[in-house]
Amino acid sequence: MSAEAVQAAAARPAEATGDRPLRIALLTYKGNPFCGGQGVYVRHLSRELAGLGHSVEVIGAQPYPVLDGADASRTGAGEVSLTELPSLDLYRQPDPFRTPGRDEYRDWIDALEVGTMWTGGFPEPLTFSLRARRHLAARRGDFDVVHDNQTLGYGLLGDLGAPLVTTIHHPITVDRQLDLAAADGWKRRASVRRWYGFTRMQKRVARRLPSVLTVSGSSAQEITDHLGVRQDRIHVVHIGADTDLFSPDPAVPEVPGRIVTTSSADVPLKGLIHLVEALAKVRTENPEAHLVVVGKRADDGPVAAAIERYGLGSAIEFVKGISDAELVDLVRGAQVACVPSLYEGFSLPAAEAMATGTPLLATTGGAIPEVAGPDGETCLAVPPGDAGALAAGLNRLLGDADLRRRLGAAGRERVLARFTWRQAAIGTAERYREAIARQAERRPQTARPAAVPAAEPAARA
Repeated sequence: MSAEAVQAAAARPAEATGDRPLRIALLTYKGNPFCGGQGVYVRHLSRELAGLGHSVEVIGAQPYPVLDGADASRTGAGEVSLTELPSLDLYRQPDPFRTPGRDEYRDWIDALEVGTMWTGGFPEPLTFSLRARRHLAARRGDFDVVHDNQTLGYGLLGDLGAPLVTTIHHPITVDRQLDLAAADGWKRRASVRRWYGFTRMQKRVARRLPSVLTVSGSSAQEITDHLGVRQDRIHVVHIGADTDLFSPDPAVPEVPGRIVTTSSADVPLKGLIHLVEALAKVRTENPEAHLVVVGKRADDGPVAAAIERYGLGSAIEFVKGISDAELVDLVRGAQVACVPSLYEGFSLPAAEAMATGTPLLATTGGAIPEVAGPDGETCLAVPPGDAGALAAGLNRLLGDADLRRRLGAAGRERVLARFTWRQAAIGTAERYREAIARQAERRPQTARPAAVPAAEPAARA
């Protein structure tokens, strides 16, 4: 669907197109928006789909999704509901990697989940897919389409009672490569390989999917290169920022020297260690410079060691669990928003920062340039993994108020024109209808459903 078609369709509800509203099952094995981009995707996409008149039932496991209802002012707005499909929640805080009590086990899927964890693997994509398959089998006829949010588990192969559309934000094999590159010693590398053992299943499942959505052209190419999915089965539907929430507010004062980023401390892909090194350089010229990280502080590891080595304990603050309003004001008050990632499949933090009018410094890793735009026009762009380039960009922005104002205004205009959740929902619904029509055409010739492969044994290094 072209950008022009999306924008034209955005002005009218689903009923005006002559298409009836859809009943959508949206699956997410990890749906809390504070746990990452997948949860943000489910929250905003479900709301906007309902705003188009569709009924969306989110089926998710812990940490459960946070959902918003459709805008009641929209004529013909649909509903958003949550169905909890609980796992054993083995990674919950404050007792991650816990061993469940005997009375917590319900069936063989629970045993598989615990056994995979005990042997160092990550079970949730497989076990959620098996529970979701069982749940959908008991509810045949309830949904027009099933939308999987990057579970890519064996349980989603075969007949689910409705056509399947799958979103792959980016291949997790990219994370695996970066984690292996950062691993110190053979024991750590073996542990990383075992943890990411589920990616072999995701490759096998992805190749058999009839319709894959992704969020950027960069991710589309990675899905072909890493997962072997044919290009003609991949459709780019850009996601976006909540531009009503993430918006400028002149009443929020700018904090001198504040740099804000969103990052998990020791996930190599996020590049936080390079930003820490850059901050140390910047503070030699600008002692006011300080960093606020939206994410969890690691007590040890490379980032913690770097903070200690450079004496930055008082110049870096980690914040976690803040409200949406607090997050927006934090970004609004920053002089610079920074995305130091080595790779991103889209980068919601970049789009959200730009939507507030806060000037952006970002790397060129993965799809970030698709979001952030041209260097010097809507952002400052630097190579990934280059602390010196990050430091130079920070110094330039912190020292030039006119540049900050120009980039901030241009960044917001770019997001409004290209990256909104309303546009994402329209493009996604178009793909749903294509999947439904394709299945209807095949129905007379439909063969027996494909068998679901048995669960794999422990992953090999």
